[in-house]
Amino acid sequence: MRTLPVLVYDGDCGFCTASVRMLEGRVRPRCVSVARQRADLGALGVDGDRARHEVLWVTPVGTVYGGSDAVAKLLLSAGGAWRLLGAALLVPVARNAAHVLYRLVADNRSRLPGRTEACSVAGPRRT
Repeated sequence: MRTLPVLVYDGDCGFCTASVRMLEGRVRPRCVSVARQRADLGALGVDGDRARHEVLWVTPVGTVYGGSDAVAKLLLSAGGAWRLLGAALLVPVARNAAHVLYRLVADNRSRLPGRTEACSVAGPRRT
């Protein structure tokens, strides 16, 4: 059984990869980061379409959080002031705003610094 959460991100996307590396260096979440292209999604209990659509946070017991909720969980795991920010992102009003902001960034990552051709390939959308 895993003892740490797993952060699943798009390893083909330069923006996503750079973001995860920055978070690992500055925020220092307590997790294992793995590109979805290298992850055993079945063992994690993760749907491939969902993994193409958003960053995922998979707890050791298999609960899956996506998008801005995954970012909030990542921040909570880091402790300190990051924990406070993560908790704030889960408050209903802030959670809605965080979801909108996450989708705006995710849907436009092909226009952001560090992008690659893979960033413009949109996966199936979830509602």
